Amino acid sequence: MAQPDATHPPENVVQMRKIVKRFPGVLANDHVDFELRRGEIHALLGENGAGKSTLMNILAGLYRPDSGSILVEGRPVNFATPRDAIRAGIGMIHQHFMLVPSQTVTENILLGLEEPRFRLQLARYDQRVAELGERFGMKVDPRARVWQLSVGEQQRVEILKMLYRGAEILIMDEPTAVLAPTEVEELFSILRAMTREGKSIIFISHKLHEVMAISDRITVLRRGRVTASNLNTHEVTRAELARLMVGREVIFSLDKKPVTPGEVVLKVEDLWAENDKGLPALRGVNLTVRQGEIVGLAGVAGNGQRELAEVITGLRKATRGRVFVSGEDITNRPVRQGIRRGVSHIPEDRTHVGSAPNLSVTDNVIMKNYNQPPISRGWILNAVAANGYAERLKKEYDIIVPTLQTPVRMLSGGNLQRVILAREISSQPTLMIAMQPTRGLDVGAIEGVHRLLLAQRENGAAILLISEELEELIDLSDRVVVIYEGKIMGEVSDGNVEEIGMMMTGIPQDAIRAGEADHDR
Repeated sequence: MAQPDATHPPENVVQMRKIVKRFPGVLANDHVDFELRRGEIHALLGENGAGKSTLMNILAGLYRPDSGSILVEGRPVNFATPRDAIRAGIGMIHQHFMLVPSQTVTENILLGLEEPRFRLQLARYDQRVAELGERFGMKVDPRARVWQLSVGEQQRVEILKMLYRGAEILIMDEPTAVLAPTEVEELFSILRAMTREGKSIIFISHKLHEVMAISDRITVLRRGRVTASNLNTHEVTRAELARLMVGREVIFSLDKKPVTPGEVVLKVEDLWAENDKGLPALRGVNLTVRQGEIVGLAGVAGNGQRELAEVITGLRKATRGRVFVSGEDITNRPVRQGIRRGVSHIPEDRTHVGSAPNLSVTDNVIMKNYNQPPISRGWILNAVAANGYAERLKKEYDIIVPTLQTPVRMLSGGNLQRVILAREISSQPTLMIAMQPTRGLDVGAIEGVHRLLLAQRENGAAILLISEELEELIDLSDRVVVIYEGKIMGEVSDGNVEEIGMMMTGIPQDAIRAGEADHDR
């Protein structure tokens, strides 16, 4: 972590004073003070909906405060647009990507820039983007179209876009949410190098261990207000930060009750599928999940996890192999067929796949049973029954929203995830495909999601948990299966992190254990 020079007082490059921002029914920022020093990494913590992203959207020029003032380099500023903020050296990497899916990586990075103005020599700019990616350890094909990229690769494009613009103050909203552990370490090395050059970074994250590892100081928001400001990271603990964030003690250990697995619910046999580029993504996958069992799928992003979830749920065609749910072959059958067999899906991309952003909370929670009584009778939707159902789920899953008619695009990440969980779990699934269910959530929301998944396990549901958080996989899963380049490398049931890590790099379990046997001899 960066240390201030003892002979010179720390210099504030950003000062936000008494910032107030209101939305209909919500006071997002309530007289918030925040300051950022030159050459530091300042973590901004808080629950989903605490006002962190709103505050940073104001600093980035996306929102205008209702009241309050902002100083950058000691000068008052009034950003009318993000372009104004970028000109002042402030760049923001958003949690929800702001990319054009049909355009290439390079085209997305160049969007909005004054150069090139007339002649677009893409080959030259492709080279620049590739070199920038190499320099910062973020390899992305400059000519690939964004819709073809994994979520992790799209995140890298967002980071490269700001680096290309030469931002001196970088706002990073959940930048590690889609990165593998090794990629996180590489990113942290980059951030430390940037601060040594005098750049300043605001780091928004829900991963307390990352905040403790990378930040110099911490500010905590709860319900739009500052509960602690300018804390020196080395003087606080994870437990103290969690309490400041959620206003109560957070239990980090899980109450995982012993459950005897029942019959096989999900059976995947010799499954093959292609990715969006038409290249092999799954290569002969075999997998089973039983009643009352959580099977974790570990792997670095882009090794076939998304394709496997989509084939099982009917969103992608298999080129070979079979998927059985409760003994019925649902391979390449419509999504509705899987839903009838009790398949629930918590997708990786909750904004574009897991929800209809412009529809209301009520519309989103009834999507799986809109055509069933009492929500509907024939072709007629019973609005009273639909709103009553949504109100019950709102209370049961603690969804914080002004009204049930609010479009879900207005919700924080945690509340949107609660909407999806409410819809999927309330259908009483026999099989749940949960992909990155806690990505981008705060410690309180993560605790709640973990409890919900364990409750479904105790109720006899079979759960395939796909996550890039090894700690989460090991804590929740009865077995952990590792995938690499579309192939299953092996499985562990004893939480052996070293063995899982080796398999994630492509070493089959048989080879690992054969090596151990040779060593023992």
